[in-house]
Amino acid sequence: MINMFETFLYQVKKPYHFFKTALFKAVPAQFKNKFPQKELKIIAITGTDGKTTTTTLLYHLLKVAGYQTALISTLAACIGQNEIETGFHVTSPPPDDLYRLMSQMLKEKIEYLILEYTSQGAYQYRLFGIHPLIAGVTNISQDHFDYHLNYQNYLNAKSSVLRKSKIVVLNEDDQSFYRLKRILPSSRHQVLTYSREDELSEALYRELINRFPEEFNQMNARLAIKIAQKIGVDEEQLIAGLKKFPGVSGRMEFLNLKKLSGQKQSFQVVVDFAHTPQGLRESLTALRQKMNTEKMPGRLIAIYGCAGLRDREKRPIMGQIGSELADLVIFTAEDPRTENVWNIIRQMKESLGNNHNKVISIADRQEAINFTLQKIAKKGDLIALLGKGPEKSMCYGKVEKPWNEIKAVKKALR
Repeated sequence: MINMFETFLYQVKKPYHFFKTALFKAVPAQFKNKFPQKELKIIAITGTDGKTTTTTLLYHLLKVAGYQTALISTLAACIGQNEIETGFHVTSPPPDDLYRLMSQMLKEKIEYLILEYTSQGAYQYRLFGIHPLIAGVTNISQDHFDYHLNYQNYLNAKSSVLRKSKIVVLNEDDQSFYRLKRILPSSRHQVLTYSREDELSEALYRELINRFPEEFNQMNARLAIKIAQKIGVDEEQLIAGLKKFPGVSGRMEFLNLKKLSGQKQSFQVVVDFAHTPQGLRESLTALRQKMNTEKMPGRLIAIYGCAGLRDREKRPIMGQIGSELADLVIFTAEDPRTENVWNIIRQMKESLGNNHNKVISIADRQEAINFTLQKIAKKGDLIALLGKGPEKSMCYGKVEKPWNEIKAVKKALR
């Protein structure tokens, strides 16, 4: 339950962040780098889930079409031939790094910057001074309520980038659509929409579903396609871009177990970043559909946890979703920070109902993976490692310790 004091603090912190970050960091960084944002055509992607897939695909589509394009996302900053890490658990870089990267882009003759835009980055004014040409929304559901307290505050933070953009692209199928449309004066913004019902040519649609069999990823791709079309990418270029798209690390990434272990395995392992209730539901639903389509005879086994010091209210929901959609669930660690992993797991188990017998709890994530792959995985099983995706660290206490899902699988298969 949110109390008045928490609400008061949330409101007070906003001007604090304005002075601390906008005036004392962002503005000096803009002066130092000669306001590089004014020379770039910035495309911002915001939302709860799907930002990294959408930004990475859009970046790829524009590159294939011949546009000089850069990318700043959860995974990295891509400028020319260079890929630069953007830090642990951070999507929006601090102003010093952001404007330095943009200055570097101008030296590389970059025209378009594809930028992953987060609610926390917006609230903390890390993105102060950024006025995108185009802003797109993937979806807005429950996440970061530990920080924003409620859906309305979260929506306001997400929508801040829309108010500063010339062109806005909204998801007509998402619960946020009508709320966002109401707060955007049509006289100031060109509002475009996309939907699963939008007609695409047969060739483009065929390539879309071939590259993205999951419905939620098809929606991410539709947003990227809509923006690319607005910029001027034609259908032939879009099809070529989809065909050449290499995928996104840690997003529905099926692992080559023979390459990792040196021998063929009778089960499959997939790594996905799903860490919100909506993301978890969509990922597990898509994996179940894959198993049904391919007539996989085994079980869907999910390994995941919930982050410490983050959105405690979603923990029982996350536990319930996994227990309903998977055949077996292993609750484990996911960046516990200063919280006790067992306390987090206990909260995840609060709404299991009659599904307690489908849940195994193993606090250490490596041990959870070892146990699953070495002891219980059978022929035809699909094991989903969820929540960490491509991240390269796990936070224990206040220390970031090296972590890699794929290396953890390789270690378990030795």
